[in-house]
Amino acid sequence: MFSHIYIGVTDFPRAFTFYSCISEALGLTLKFTEPEKSWAGWVQAGVARPLLLIGQPYDGNIATSGNGHMVALLAPNRTTVDKCYDIAIARGGTDEGKPGLRPEYHPNYYGAYFRDPDGNKLCVCCHDPDPDHDA
Repeated sequence: MFSHIYIGVTDFPRAFTFYSCISEALGLTLKFTEPEKSWAGWVQAGVARPLLLIGQPYDGNIATSGNGHMVALLAPNRTTVDKCYDIAIARGGTDEGKPGLRPEYHPNYYGAYFRDPDGNKLCVCCHDPDPDHDA
């Protein structure tokens, strides 16, 4: 469905550390990083796309977060959602919704919401039942 998602950042080293930790927890592989160009990208192992990209805005201005947009990253299980949320907050992210079920979306939707240090809103979610509690 997607070729890539590009998230604008202002402080590339800070953002690279933040997104590297989240990507690692999600099992994504670093495809490239070009610090001199202030951008990097991650993929699922063994596939070329879609890419999760971070970088400075192409117009050279400071990155600003949009009102109403959010990038949701898919986690393999609820434990990974919790882990990503904890990593995000520890790395300078801000809380937008602690990990938990969101039955208003569907009975198994488990998500966590946070903003990166540049203010971009992110979600990490899992759509599968919890095998330890829903069996």
